[in-house]
Amino acid sequence: MGTTGRGTAGWYAVARGSEVGTTPVPVGAGGTGYVVVRLRPGGEVSAFPARCPHRLVPLTAATVVDGRLRCPAHGWRFDGDGRCVDVPSLGPAGSPTPRADLAQPWAVEERHGWVWLAPVPTAAAPPRPSATPEPEAAPPPRQPSGPVFDNLDSALEHAWHPVALSRELRVGGWLQVRLLGRTWLLRRDGGALEVEPPAFGVRERLGVLWLAPAEPVDEPLAVPEAADRRFVTGWLPPVRSPGPAGPLADTFLDATHGPFVHAATIGGADAGEVAPAVVVPEPGGFSSGQEQWCDNPLDPDVLTGERPLRQRRRTSYTYRAPFQLRLRQEFPDSGATTTLVYLLQPEDLDSTRIYVRVLMSAGPGRHCPGRARSPTRWPCSSGSSRRTSAPRRRSPSTGCRWTVATRCTCPPTAGGRRCARRSATSGR
Repeated sequence: MGTTGRGTAGWYAVARGSEVGTTPVPVGAGGTGYVVVRLRPGGEVSAFPARCPHRLVPLTAATVVDGRLRCPAHGWRFDGDGRCVDVPSLGPAGSPTPRADLAQPWAVEERHGWVWLAPVPTAAAPPRPSATPEPEAAPPPRQPSGPVFDNLDSALEHAWHPVALSRELRVGGWLQVRLLGRTWLLRRDGGALEVEPPAFGVRERLGVLWLAPAEPVDEPLAVPEAADRRFVTGWLPPVRSPGPAGPLADTFLDATHGPFVHAATIGGADAGEVAPAVVVPEPGGFSSGQEQWCDNPLDPDVLTGERPLRQRRRTSYTYRAPFQLRLRQEFPDSGATTTLVYLLQPEDLDSTRIYVRVLMSAGPGRHCPGRARSPTRWPCSSGSSRRTSAPRRRSPSTGCRWTVATRCTCPPTAGGRRCARRSATSGR
């Protein structure tokens, strides 16, 4: 028969020593969550709080790098005493603030085949268990003690919120949506939109249906790329997140997590330093911009060796309250530009619907990368644009309709030459 994991004099048996390696193990002691880990193979066990002090990211997903515990979100590194020794975004000359240190338990020891934690000071040594201990389960995260801006905040009544893509509501149809903890019924009667229960208004913009419960005071997000014929554009299928919109917006605006969260794609694992951004206040929000080095695997000239994988990237952020965001990334070396539009629908306390629109331009005189290479109207070197008459098919990856152009249909230029574009694939 097992016994409780708590020993005498404030010690808690939290895990078998054989179960603890260089991967953090979540444990509980006295109602508080910790992770235990060996910072070197076969080394002594260290104990840390369950979450990083920066953005409260669970340290169960952390990794051990060069004898340090590294947070998976922003790469903060902690030594065996819990001191933050590296914040990559600050660069080599940066000095982490003491507030970044981890508040460790008073002691951790490995005895009698078990890892023991003492959350508070104690004079005694870990006891020899008379029976097999039953470790305390890792507790859930603690709830904030102060006011919280959540999806049901009354201030959100006075804003336009996305509630559906336009294509989700057909003429003569109806659609139920959730917004701010309530259910709303949308109808499309011909060209008119109606909503029940009564609201300040419902409108259609950027291919999205918007609803304002009360008189809105927010500013609309401008997306100039939507009217630019050089961009291929489309909405991704909406997804739902089991959390509030505020932290999601914070993540979208975070420029320092790329080298760690997106290291396998465009993050650039060795480019953690991020220069301070220039933030410009604007009506209803702000904009900011910065330049970084990153990997650009979507550049076709990287495959041919004409350009290196590591390239400059200029990133600009535009934010409009409460949850409208635009991210534009420009690659000066290739001329390619990708813009992402993020719209968040606060449905309930534990539910947010996310809308993402992708707008891509491969730069002057180039095809867009991947399966979707050109818009149905393709601007050629003559500066004009013609709709192709090629057959349509569905992209196997997204299900979107794409048009295949066998050759450019633009008229000859003044010199009698035609655009050389061929085999371009396009979507709308």
